[in-house]
Amino acid sequence: MPPSRAPVSARVPWSSWADLTALDDAPSSGRAPRGPLPLRTVLLGTIGTVLVLLGSIGAGGTLVHDPILGSGPLSAFRYGHGKYLASAVVYLGFGLLVWAWVRLGRGVLAAQVGSRSVLLAAAAWIAPLLIAPPLFTRDVYSYLAQGLLALHGFDPYSVGPSALTGPIPDNVHPFWQTTPAPYGPLFIGLSKGVVLLAGGNVIAGVILMRLLLLVGLAMLIHALPGLVRYLGGNLPVALWLAVAGPLTVVHLVGGPHNDLLMIGLLALGTLLALQGRHASGIALVTLAMAIKATAGLVLPFLVWVWASRLSGPRLHRFVKAVVPAVLLYGAVFGACTALAEVGMGWLHGLSAPSLITTYTSVPTGLGQLLHSTTEAFLDVNAGVFIGVCRTLGGLALVVLLLWQWWQARDGGADAVQRAALVLFAGAMLAPTMFPWYLSWSMALAAALPWTRRTLSVAAGASVVLVLAYYPDGETGLYHWPSMAAAVGFALLAAVSLIRFDPLGLGETFGGNHSHGAAIRSGTNGR
Repeated sequence: MPPSRAPVSARVPWSSWADLTALDDAPSSGRAPRGPLPLRTVLLGTIGTVLVLLGSIGAGGTLVHDPILGSGPLSAFRYGHGKYLASAVVYLGFGLLVWAWVRLGRGVLAAQVGSRSVLLAAAAWIAPLLIAPPLFTRDVYSYLAQGLLALHGFDPYSVGPSALTGPIPDNVHPFWQTTPAPYGPLFIGLSKGVVLLAGGNVIAGVILMRLLLLVGLAMLIHALPGLVRYLGGNLPVALWLAVAGPLTVVHLVGGPHNDLLMIGLLALGTLLALQGRHASGIALVTLAMAIKATAGLVLPFLVWVWASRLSGPRLHRFVKAVVPAVLLYGAVFGACTALAEVGMGWLHGLSAPSLITTYTSVPTGLGQLLHSTTEAFLDVNAGVFIGVCRTLGGLALVVLLLWQWWQARDGGADAVQRAALVLFAGAMLAPTMFPWYLSWSMALAAALPWTRRTLSVAAGASVVLVLAYYPDGETGLYHWPSMAAAVGFALLAAVSLIRFDPLGLGETFGGNHSHGAAIRSGTNGR
């Protein structure tokens, strides 16, 4: 989580809502005029995502029975040296994308790139991936399979995709074939709609699902200017982090992952609550929870935001806020459950991700470390260590949630900042932490003030978390040479954001440093 001191920009906060498209020109916004669109940077990133698209045809989450690569000369890209070549193209494209993103970030830090330019860059980078096979994951096939189960009268919270046969369940990752859905009723209903439209065409289903989830990105973009206004951040920085970053472009859109729809509803609902439209805010965040349960961590904090605007003693204000909030939550969530025609079995399905053990989760990683250090003289199964640490991690999250919730009792922006912290802890302390889980807190934290140092850390983390998985969705976390290369590349990206030409290549090839000087002089953050 970013500290709230030493912000990147000391610009005057907005005094009123400013339209996003006119933000950088608004005379009352207290912002510098909009700089020119960095065309070379945008083109560099676009070339990168086009290469990712081309490489993903062979190296991404391709179909088991692929109509493009199933036969003919292109089928060579699915196997052996052909797949290695396709993977190399994906990684080359990702490298160019990260290079462009870091260049764009330098311009943002130097106040030379405005919010519109960041959005245009993000749109150019995302566009090629809209028709790509799933990238660095196969989860979207599970989404479609769960919708298909519900459409055929099965309870997706009781059975897994293996209950059906056909092209959709055939493409679900073997690990998840017998696993019930861990998602809320609203998402199951939306998945049913996507499958209904796509029929048995898996490629059409993936593209339709991706377009549906882009609604979440649109809501996030719409919410960020207002969140920045309330939380004191910097809009170009917020957009650069939460919209143009690799986690969003490659994982949330390229994946795609339903977290994108969840964080859009979460961000917009939080903004409405800060604006005093409390019922609407609670309703939208409840819809976010009906996509993924994690969004529910924010609801108790929004009750304090509501109570802070009421009159009377704190206890009375809390009761007057919590009663309608609970009733509204029940009505909205109940309506989602009824419309999707599913039951409450999703609560049981929440444990599904914990079947995977990765050291990116703090308690799971700690359990693995303890087992490794003691197995020489203690004959105890690794599952015991992991189970104990996960239990302690869950207790730590409950304690942190209660503590932060009580500290947020004055409501306002402080309550939202504490909610972002709890979302971050929820990702890190979960039994399993997938890279895209960090988008939960980023949806709110991006609107906070950031220092150059914390932006650098966020940039490096974003890069390494994408590279923790292979383009076909299999984990690379335990292939140490790959992870060493990923960490090295991430460190280079992190340092490059705040230090121009960290490898000294400009001196080697006779380049000048005027751009680097502009970066250093154009920001007053640390």
